[in-house]
Order: sequence, then structure tokens, then C-alpha cells
Amino acid sequence: MKKLFALIKINRILATLALIALVMTGYMLWARPYQLNWGATGQEVKQSMPGDQLDPNPEFFATRGITIAGTPEEIWPWLLQMGYGRAGYYGYDILENLGSPRGIHSADSILPEFQQFKVGDGVPISAVANMIFYAIEPNQYIIWTGMNHVGSFIWALYPIDESHTRLVSRIRWSFHWTQPSLLSLDLFTEFTDYLAVREILQGVKGRVENQIEPMAKLNTEFVVYVMSALIFIVTLCLLLIRPLTWNKWLTALAGGVAWLVTWYAPVSIWVGVGLELLVLWRICIPQDFYTKHKLGKTG
Repeated sequence: MKKLFALIKINRILATLALIALVMTGYMLWARPYQLNWGATGQEVKQSMPGDQLDPNPEFFATRGITIAGTPEEIWPWLLQMGYGRAGYYGYDILENLGSPRGIHSADSILPEFQQFKVGDGVPISAVANMIFYAIEPNQYIIWTGMNHVGSFIWALYPIDESHTRLVSRIRWSFHWTQPSLLSLDLFTEFTDYLAVREILQGVKGRVENQIEPMAKLNTEFVVYVMSALIFIVTLCLLLIRPLTWNKWLTALAGGVAWLVTWYAPVSIWVGVGLELLVLWRICIPQDFYTKHKLGKTG
């Protein structure tokens, strides 16, 4: 342990904290506002929705939406049957359906056995988490809430015309600052919820419109997201244990930027992959690469 503490000098700690603060500033000022309102119109963000009263002053308030070529009646069954061990979530099944008794794949058809729920019935979110149906208004909206009726997850349908409907999701909750176990889940959700909900919306749209995304594509995206986060974490760890230089600090900063772009930027995921490969290259090149290169030129 003494050797470990000897490796971590105070200047490295300060440099790492400064870098984390800089990346989190980018998240708060740019990525968070974008991801909280992905796909939603200004009117949808401002309008009141059923279930808002469950957390009138939330710390996390996300409204997201998507247009689907279908009627509310066509979309409704796909929403009602969602859940772990039920139809799944139509997204990153490799994580969301892990261990599900119904298998790893989300349903690609309507399941009659999951169409008869009533208010108060449970909604299994994962193998260890549950919510309940707070309200069910057929072909209009579903509200999930916590077991103690705190917070809300709303799925609402708004017809545009005879053949198109807006599917709008809204999440409202407050962080559990005095409960570390719940706070860790809150923070995990803060950063990852956008990826999951966006894919749920797209998954419902794909099923209604009969254009389901290939599982291989979704699994590839999931791996890329995980790798981008891991690369950023690795750069932070290296910043702590290696001698501090501007090159290493900038490499770690690039890792943070690559993570933000990969997860939140409205660009192709392959742009993020390119940035991650550049960061990996910077991590893997020998520490004396530039010195030798300069000496070679001089010679």
C-alpha cells in the first residue's frame, strides 16, 4: 500500500481532478441539455404531462420523443408489454435482458400474455429493480413510478394525423443524496439513461414500422459505448500512476472528449470510434517515441 500511495503524487491527483472537472463541465453545459431533450420539440418539453405531480421539482427531468408511422392503437401494445422478463426494451438486449427467463432477445411481435395489466401491477425494470403501473390510459399514456410513488416514467402517445403519432417519454426524479446505494444507481442512470431510452423509442418505431434494427448492429454499438467509457477511465488511471506530463494530460482529456462525442454527439458512432482509436494509439506508443523520433531527425 505504501508503494501505491508513493506513486500517486499530489500533483497527479490535482491534475486528474482538474481534468474530470473540465470534462464534467462539458457534459453539464453541452451533453446534458442535448440528451435530456433528445428528439423532443420545444412544445413537448414545456407541456405538462400526466404523472408530473409525482415529482413536482425533479433534479433529473428528461423529455424525449420520436415520430412513428402508426396510430396510437398500433403503438400501444408494444409499450404495455415492455419490461424485464416480458417483451424486453427493444434496445441493447445484451445488457437489458441479461438473465431474462424469456431469453436475451426483445420481442418482435405482440405478446398477448402481457396485454392485461392494471394499475398497481409491478413492472420489472431489471433482475433487481421494480416499478409499478401508476396509471394506464389505453392508447394514450402509461405511467410507471417507484414502489413508494416517488418519481415517474411516462410514455405518452400524441396523434399527428391519421397515420403518424408522436411517442413522448418523460422521466422525473430526484437524487437520493443521503442513500449511497441508491445514489450510485441515480448517477449511473444520469449518464446512461439517454442511450437506453433513445434506443427504446427507436426500437418501438422499428417494430411498428416493420424495420427492426439488426441485433449485430445494436451489439456493436453497445460494445463501442462500453469501450469509450473504459478508455476514458484507463487514461485517468494512467494519469495517476505515471509521471505527469502535458502529453499524458492531453491524452486523458482526449479520452474524455472521445467519450462525450461517442455517447452524446449527434454524429455517427464511427466518429467516436475514430477518436477512441486515436486515444488508444496515444496510450500505447512508447513513452520515448517522440524523443527517439527527434534524435533520429537530428542525426
